[in-house]
Amino acid sequence: MKPAYDEMHDAAGGVRPSYQSFADWLKSTAPEVIARKREEADLTFHRVGITFAVYGEEAGKERLIPFDIVPRIIPAHEWKVMEAGLRQRVKALNAFLHDIYHDQEILKAGRIPKEQVLGNSQYRKEMAGVNVPGQVYAHIAGVDLVRAGEGEYYVLEDNLRTPSGVSYMLEDRKMMMRLFPELFARQAIAPVEHYPDLLLDNLRSVAPANVADPNVVLLTPGQFNSAYFEHAFLAQQMGIELVEGNDLFVRENTVYMRTTQGSKRVDVIYRRIDDDFLDPLSFRKDSVLGVPGLFSAYRAGKVTLANAVGTGIADDKAMYIHVPEMIRFYCGEEPILQNVPTWELGKSDDLKYVLDHLPELVVKEVHGSGGYGMLVGPTASKEEIRLFREKIIAGPANYIAQPTLSLSTCPTFVDSGVAPRHIDLRPFVLSGKDITMVPGGLTRVALKQGSLVVNSSQGGGTKDTWVLEN
Repeated sequence: MKPAYDEMHDAAGGVRPSYQSFADWLKSTAPEVIARKREEADLTFHRVGITFAVYGEEAGKERLIPFDIVPRIIPAHEWKVMEAGLRQRVKALNAFLHDIYHDQEILKAGRIPKEQVLGNSQYRKEMAGVNVPGQVYAHIAGVDLVRAGEGEYYVLEDNLRTPSGVSYMLEDRKMMMRLFPELFARQAIAPVEHYPDLLLDNLRSVAPANVADPNVVLLTPGQFNSAYFEHAFLAQQMGIELVEGNDLFVRENTVYMRTTQGSKRVDVIYRRIDDDFLDPLSFRKDSVLGVPGLFSAYRAGKVTLANAVGTGIADDKAMYIHVPEMIRFYCGEEPILQNVPTWELGKSDDLKYVLDHLPELVVKEVHGSGGYGMLVGPTASKEEIRLFREKIIAGPANYIAQPTLSLSTCPTFVDSGVAPRHIDLRPFVLSGKDITMVPGGLTRVALKQGSLVVNSSQGGGTKDTWVLEN
């Protein structure tokens, strides 16, 4: 495999222009100063409580998300192209969601196989014919981008259900500005701290019709959820109530919140609970996290849910393959950002190729997330490959496969010093009356040498992401 694209250094070992100012600072700063600042960052994150549950470890064990002080820097011209590509992609995904729950034009045109949509477990037939404000379904999208080859960007996946990680983007920036104010004085770095204001404006803009001053709340599954820190953080930053299911009730298709001053109407719910658990009367009857009657209020147009019920079909990995076609169909344009080449294992030719080349490929569960249910062929043992082969043969349509991309690397402080580590990028795209986003996003870093898995739930870390303004 070719060496990975290095974000900071060119092929000759020189520093790329976007990193020059940072490289000069790094050269002139004593290692002990940097070590002290790293310790300070760790202590602060512990104090603030920025932790994440790592699944597979002892129950209830949480740990600090490792934070790296070498930023990921994106030149202005690169961000401009990325931003246009993200707008285009999210616009098409929202159009697709509206279409498949209404006229199904893309299916009638034969551009996407009907059975792949209507037979998919993420397709919510309960949403058929339901009108949502502004025809917006994915109010908050986290689109994962990777850089490979000669530095070209690819979309790795679309997260449209309850995308997480934005709190780490905001806290990483706050930490860098606190530790290294001199770096921000050297060059113009686009701000991200207005994201909570943008998000709140976005949520208010999709309130039900004729609501003059919408009441927005954030619905969390509770403190045992791995992303609870983020739920509490965003509610506090937006100045809205953080609620659990039992704080809300439905009367005459209207949602109310219990308060010490009596009940108060709720117009928009930023929900961080999966569809299945939202309403025991409509979905899982054993759910104690949701609100009985919530879906009826939603269908009646009395409350907005962000993201909408049923968005999971558009971030399913089987649908990912068709997003370029969605862009052509709904936008009449060619995709600005490319997908990673993908094999559909439900197709016999693709299945044969993948089974013959398993040690070279990445195989993912269609409904999987968080780095789980996947095989990274080049780093897997023979036994892991054998077991995964059996799973694929038992249910080929449950998997897709992709080439093992050599994700770009960024210098990262590790125990042995500064070393390259693989990274990705999750920009957060907001859809309401307009499509908006803050420049950059969350850069995740695979801290284990050679690892390509950047997910926080699998031991990855984060970096601040700088988009240069000129």
